Amino acid sequence: MSPLIWIIGSTIVGATLSVGAAAWLSYRATGQTIHKLVSYAIGALLGATFLEVIPHALETNPDAHFLSAIILGGILGFFVLEKFVIWRHCHYESCEGHDKLAPQSDSGGAGVMILIGDTFHNFVDGILIAAAFLTDVRLGIITTIAITAHEIPQEVGNFLILLNSGFSKRKALIWNLLSSVATLIGGLLAYFAFELVDGLIAPFLALAAASMIYIAVADLIPGLHKKTDMKATCQQIVLIVLGVGTIIAADHLVHVH
Repeated sequence: MSPLIWIIGSTIVGATLSVGAAAWLSYRATGQTIHKLVSYAIGALLGATFLEVIPHALETNPDAHFLSAIILGGILGFFVLEKFVIWRHCHYESCEGHDKLAPQSDSGGAGVMILIGDTFHNFVDGILIAAAFLTDVRLGIITTIAITAHEIPQEVGNFLILLNSGFSKRKALIWNLLSSVATLIGGLLAYFAFELVDGLIAPFLALAAASMIYIAVADLIPGLHKKTDMKATCQQIVLIVLGVGTIIAADHLVHVH
């Protein structure tokens, strides 16, 4: 088969498997469990950001000042974007009322942010898969398996954030699938214009990192402070560490094999 066929097939299969596995795992969770697993999502987001996304961006472009500036600008940009989303949702007068909402209903701001960041990340995944197949078919297959393995725990976190933001399970699945289309788009764009797209990998990874940092720190962590008893705090810490540990374990398994 030609590299183009491999790229199309691998991006579709990899994205479908990661989103499908995440949806299956998340569908089995109750509302109370979803609320608790937000801590896990925080750990998975931060783990993927600082242990995977940023290091890969630096491998692609070692200019740390450039990437740091993009991450900083991305965080500020996502703050402005979320303000706009909340403003549109509130219709001016009711904005203060969000302080009274339960954590499960945050006006969808975190959900919109995670979809934007996940789309950037999926786009870059498609570029990486295409680059591997254009080098060697075996390398492309291994890269696809690695990316899919990394994506499953992260997609579980993304799915839980969407549910926590008020998305129904069906709506969360549909939007995750739509976001995963960016993998195919990235792969095709890289195939037809690889020299041009190659220089964009690091900036896109930096933007993906900015979105995940912003979601974890600005949208999710403040909600954990609403429960201050020792049992809840210990549970939150354990789940955050578990989320980070899942990313580390996935990375170890991929590199071992």
